[in-house]
Amino acid sequence: MASRFMRVDEVARELDVSEAYAYKIIKKLNSELSEMGYITVAGKLNRDYFNKRVYSAENNTEEKEG
Repeated sequence: MASRFMRVDEVARELDVSEAYAYKIIKKLNSELSEMGYITVAGKLNRDYFNKRVYSAENNTEEKEG
């Protein structure tokens, strides 16, 4: 069973980016969560929020194009 949180290596692999860039993404998304009042863990990212921000945006773009 997958953890509720993603680590940097998993984010990097999922997006096919370097771990350094994955850290930047985690920091940005955790900052967004923090601004909404959620507690975050440095170096880890909530899997559901990651999927929402990465894949929901992708789906919305496809709908607008089609």
